[in-house]
Formats: sequence, structure tokens, C-alpha cells
Amino acid sequence: VRMIVASFLVKDLHLPWQWGAKFFMRHLVDGDIASNNHGWQWTAGTGTDASPYFRIFNPISQGERFDPQGTYVRRWIPELSDIGSDFVHAPWTSGLLNPYLQPIVDHAVERQISLDRYKAVLGK
Repeated sequence: VRMIVASFLVKDLHLPWQWGAKFFMRHLVDGDIASNNHGWQWTAGTGTDASPYFRIFNPISQGERFDPQGTYVRRWIPELSDIGSDFVHAPWTSGLLNPYLQPIVDHAVERQISLDRYKAVLGK
């Protein structure tokens, strides 16, 4: 989940990784500065052992893959406790919730913007 959050903040919202690292250190009970900063730099593609710039997690497909029944989602988002598993990762498509918030960004669009930015920096 931390990697998905980090990827979303850095590569979908285009915000500095340091913001997420600072937030995690303030709010996670198991925060370790070295591990935390390394994880955020890895996700941002700026660390000593960085992930490839094109590794951008899709939060919906990650949820579908690793939480197919929506158990984790339902635990932390009570508004979705009664929604069917078919819609738990994309509740705005169900037509059942009146109204459930739309995504704040279009992942496909933001992914492409991130890829274009990384390629520009790398001269590709």
C-alpha cells in the first residue's frame, strides 16, 4: 500500500517525494528515516537503487490484483463496506452510491505526463 501511495503522489499528482516522506514519518508508527526516504526515492526514480522511471502503479489494478474481494478497502473506507466486490475498487462506476466521488485525476493521462517528463529529463 505504501508503494501505491508513493507512486500516486509522485507520478499521478506530480508532487515532490519529500512531501510524502515527511507525511509518512509523522503518521506511521513504524517510521524509519533511512528506510522511508529510500522507499520514496526508489518510487520517484531518484534514489541510489531507483525503480525504472516507467514503473507507475495503477491504484485500481493494484487493488484488484492484491485485494480482489476488497477486504482492505472495506476496512479503511466504511462507505464501501456494503458495495459488491465487482465495484469496490471503482465505486464511482457502480451507479449505486449517491454520489460517490469521481477520481481526482485520470491515471492514464497522468501516467503519460509522468513518462513524458522522465523521458525529457533523460533525453529520450
